[in-house]
Amino acid sequence: MKFSTSNFATYFAVTAATAATTTTTTHAFVPLLVSKPLKGTTESSSYANVDRYCVDHPNNNIPNHIAALVGRGLHTKEDHPIGIIRSKIQDYFIAQDSEYKIFDGEDPIVTTTQCFDDLRINPDHPGRSPSDTYYITDETLLRTHTSAHQSMHLRDGYEKFLCAGDVYRRDEIDSSHYPAFHQLEGVKLFPSADVDGAKGLSKEEWLASPECKMIADDLKETLEGLMDHLFGPVEKKWSDDFFPFTEPSFECEILYEGEWLEVLGCGVIHSEVLEMADRGDRRGWAFGLGLERLAMILFKIPDIRLFWSDDTRFSKQFSAGKITTFKPYSKYPPVFKDIAFWLPEDFVENDFFEMARGIAGDLVERMELTDTFTNPKTNKTSKCYRITYRSMDRSLTDDEINVLQNDLRVQSETLGLEVR
Repeated sequence: MKFSTSNFATYFAVTAATAATTTTTTHAFVPLLVSKPLKGTTESSSYANVDRYCVDHPNNNIPNHIAALVGRGLHTKEDHPIGIIRSKIQDYFIAQDSEYKIFDGEDPIVTTTQCFDDLRINPDHPGRSPSDTYYITDETLLRTHTSAHQSMHLRDGYEKFLCAGDVYRRDEIDSSHYPAFHQLEGVKLFPSADVDGAKGLSKEEWLASPECKMIADDLKETLEGLMDHLFGPVEKKWSDDFFPFTEPSFECEILYEGEWLEVLGCGVIHSEVLEMADRGDRRGWAFGLGLERLAMILFKIPDIRLFWSDDTRFSKQFSAGKITTFKPYSKYPPVFKDIAFWLPEDFVENDFFEMARGIAGDLVERMELTDTFTNPKTNKTSKCYRITYRSMDRSLTDDEINVLQNDLRVQSETLGLEVR
């Protein structure tokens, strides 16, 4: 499956590419902040506090460079590409139905119950591993998707709502992947009278029922309208997919500028998810999409790191409500370095990537596997990675990168890597 930064895609990305954690039945750490419809709330300044995330706990794996990103609230900035896309999506839904509630200032700390168990994501799913997820304690973490707030809002009685926010995942390093990104989730429940005919049906009967088809058709029609709202009239293509929290589940692609692009995942909310949220008598749909993915396409932004840039050459190109093509400015030259090592049996690539980010931060533009070799005598495997270092705002010197590269070589040994 292809990678996307939608919250539904968060699930299938780790299923394809790829911790069990202790669960809890509490729902603390998530204060409810509801903004006015059309105008996004400002991210609470209290979230921009590194000490909230780098607590003294044996299983805390949040480095300072990740904690420093929390609370930036890019999705609430009206003249930022992420905020512009978020606003356009919210405007579309409010125009469809003014009853949609907007949530875009919620605490990024959630519980394992909210992020995983309430969504039927099993304890042994790879997406729960500390190699994929940033844990604060055994039971709290930085949300990996905005779907983590879905069940809470359903319990609180909301029936139509949108959630937007920053989410965090350990990931590979290239121009389209970053450990912090933004998502928008949408949910709609249907009146009980519309689905009364489905009461008492088995799973198979429900999936074949006219009520289930009605919800799926409404979902697709709504999202096709959203795609036209964002991209102009485009050809769409639907395919079946799998997510543990929706059934049936779908993936939407659009034909844009001659290329088929995956844009979102969605589906009819799984009956067990609704039951766990005390809404077992209702039925509805949900979707999720990645704001960076849409913004990179619409604004033609080539590198996901640019969204976090404070460079005025970037920020001054955009204004609220307008889709404008990004004008590239001079790129500084790259510095290439290779590193090769023999692997331990328990090697996890994401751990190595995270170590590199911790040492060099955003100076690491790309890490690419260039060679794999297995010694036929020892049966040991070696990998070689080409690291591209490049600054967004200055030329790097070979000497300073050598210091970072040597640090990476030394620290790699803590992962059991035998540097060659």
